[in-house]
Amino acid sequence: MAEKRVMLSYQEMPKQWYNIAADLPTPLSPPLHPGTLKPLGPEDLAPIFPMALIEQEVSTQRWIDIPEEVLEVYSIYRPTPLVRARFLEQYLGTPARLYFKDESHSPPGSHKPNTAIPQAYYNKREGVKRLCTETGAGQWGSALAFGTNRFGLKCTVYMVRVSYEQKPYRKSLMQTWGAEVFPSPTDRTNSGRSIREKDPNSLGSLGIAISEAVEDAATHADAKYSLGSVLNHVLLHQTIVGLETKKQFQKIGEYPDILIGCVGGGSNFGGFMMPFMHDKIVEGKKTRIIAAEPTACPTLTKGVYRYDFGDTAKMTPLLLMYTLGHSFVPAGIHAGGLRYHGDAPLLCKLYNEGFVEAVGLHQNPAFEAAMIFARTEGMIPAPETAHAIKVMIDEALKCKET
Repeated sequence: MAEKRVMLSYQEMPKQWYNIAADLPTPLSPPLHPGTLKPLGPEDLAPIFPMALIEQEVSTQRWIDIPEEVLEVYSIYRPTPLVRARFLEQYLGTPARLYFKDESHSPPGSHKPNTAIPQAYYNKREGVKRLCTETGAGQWGSALAFGTNRFGLKCTVYMVRVSYEQKPYRKSLMQTWGAEVFPSPTDRTNSGRSIREKDPNSLGSLGIAISEAVEDAATHADAKYSLGSVLNHVLLHQTIVGLETKKQFQKIGEYPDILIGCVGGGSNFGGFMMPFMHDKIVEGKKTRIIAAEPTACPTLTKGVYRYDFGDTAKMTPLLLMYTLGHSFVPAGIHAGGLRYHGDAPLLCKLYNEGFVEAVGLHQNPAFEAAMIFARTEGMIPAPETAHAIKVMIDEALKCKET
C-alpha cells in the first residue's frame, strides 16, 4: 500500500498571503508600549522593524501580494507535498484518512523560511545591513541565515544555550550560510550579562535570547530585529502552507475534519490552520483545530490570558496572550522550538473564543509516537512535530471506536 502524495505546480502556488485579521469576529487587542503602557504606534516599532513589515503587522487587508523576488526564492522548495500516511493508517488499523503537509523540503528543513525569506527581502529593500534574532532549537536561526544569505545581509543569532549545546549541527547550518551564532545568555549585551550574574549556568530561554537580539538591534543603526514566530506578519507569511494545503485537498475532493499542529509561538500552527479558520468563522465549517504543546511549557493549557512582555528583560511591547510569565524558564526538553512562555496573540484570541482546542503532552509519549511514525512512514520527525503526531495518533484511534 503506497503513500499518496498530492502535488501542486509552481503556477498553482499561492501568490498572496491570507490575513485573518480581516475576518476576526472582533478586532485584535493592540500591543502596548513597554514604557507608557499605551497602544503602540508604527513609529514605536520603526527602530527594530522595517516599515513594510510594520504595515503588515497592523493591516486588516484580507489578501497581501507576495513579491516576485520572494516567490522566486520560494520556488526553490515550494509548493510542498501533502502526503497521505497510508502505512501509519494500516499500522493503527484506523478508518481515518491521515495526511501530513511535508515542509521538510526547504533548505533548512522546516517551515521557517516561509517568513525568513520575506523578512530578509523587506529589510534589504529598506537598506538594512544586518538582522539580529534569537533561536531555540535552531530552525528559525538557520532559516533566517538562509534568507539573509540569499539577499546579501549579515545575520547575528542568539541561540538558547541548552539547544546550542544539544544541537550543534543547527549551529553549523547557520554558520554555513554566513551567520554568527552565540549561546544565550551571552556577555555581549546588558540583558545577557544581567542573567549570567544571577545564574552563571543558566540554560537560557527564548525570552532571554529575544532580549539580547532586540538590544543588539536597537543599539546599532544599521541593524534590525527579526522574529520567527508570534507576531501577525510572521503568521501572515506562513499562511502559504495552509493555502497550499486547501488547494491540495480540493484536488482530491476532500476537506479535513480535524487539523493538528504543534505550538511553540504559533507560526507553524497559525500558518497551517488560518486559511481553514476563515472557513470556520465565515462559512461555519465544523473542522476541529487542535494545538499540541509540551506539558513542560503549557502556554495555552495552563497559561493566563493577559498582557505580558515577549522577552525576559521587558524590552519588547506587551502582547495580549496566554503566558506563563516573561521570566519563565522551562526545562531543557529536546523540543526546543516549543519552549516559549507565550503564544501569538492571533492564536490566543482564537483559542480564548473557542475556535481552537489545545492539548498538553509529556515528552516521552510524544517521542514514542514519533518512533511509530518513523517506523511506518520512514521519515524521522522533529521533536516538536512529534507532539502533533501523538495527537494525530490518539484521534485516529478514537475513530476505531465510532
